[in-house]
Amino acid sequence: MRVARVWSRAGLKRHRLEWCISSNDPDFETKAADVIARYVNPPQHAVVFSLDEKAAIQALDCTLPVLPLVPGRAEPHGFEYIRRGTVSLYAALNTRTGEVMGKTVASHTSEEFVAFLAAVAASRPPQEEIHIILENLAAHKTERVSEFLGLHQNVRLHFTPTYSSWLNQVELWLSKIERDVIARGILTSTGDMIRKLLRSIREHNKTANPIKWKYVDVMHRLGAPRSAARVH
Repeated sequence: MRVARVWSRAGLKRHRLEWCISSNDPDFETKAADVIARYVNPPQHAVVFSLDEKAAIQALDCTLPVLPLVPGRAEPHGFEYIRRGTVSLYAALNTRTGEVMGKTVASHTSEEFVAFLAAVAASRPPQEEIHIILENLAAHKTERVSEFLGLHQNVRLHFTPTYSSWLNQVELWLSKIERDVIARGILTSTGDMIRKLLRSIREHNKTANPIKWKYVDVMHRLGAPRSAARVH
C-alpha cells in the first residue's frame, strides 16, 4: 500500500500502457508538414479526403446471448464465438464536412483501391481538385494507381510518413466503427456486417462535423527524437 500511495502522489499509473513508435522516415518533417497543411490551410476551391481501409474485418457471432446491462455490472458477453467470414472496408472522410464515403469489398487489392478512388472522384465536380491523404501501403503505389492518376489529373495523393497513422484523420472514425459496430456487435454473417457498417456510415453523415485537429508534440516531452500527435 505504501508503494501504491507513492505512485498515486507522483501521478504514476503502473497498470496503464500506451503503445508508440518513432517514425524512421528520413522525409518525416516534409511529409508531415504537407499533410498538416491540408488540414489547417486546405487549398481553395478543392476538397481534401482522408482515406484508409480496415482490412479483413471478422464477422463474429456469439454462441451465447448477450446479457442486459444492470447497475454496477459491465455488459456480459460470452467468450465463445463463431467466425462468419471477413470483409474489408474502404472509407474516405471529407475533412471539411466530416462526412464519410464508404465501400465494403471482399478483399483489399490495388484494383479495389482504384475502384474506390474512382468512386470518390465521381462524387465531386469534374474539374475540382481532389487531395487525398493516405498511408504507405503497397496497394496504394502500384502501376494501376499510376495509370488512374494519369487519367485524373485533378486527383493528388499525399502520403503520411512511415509509422504515422495518427496523421490520418479517418483513423479516428475507423476507431469509432471498431468500438460501436465491430467490437460490440453480434454479426451473424458478412451480409449482416455490411448492412450494419453502411447503416453506421449513413447515421454518422446525418450529424457529421469536421474534426477539430490539434497537434501536440508528445514524443518530444518523452525525450524521443520524433514527434507524435494527439487529434481531438
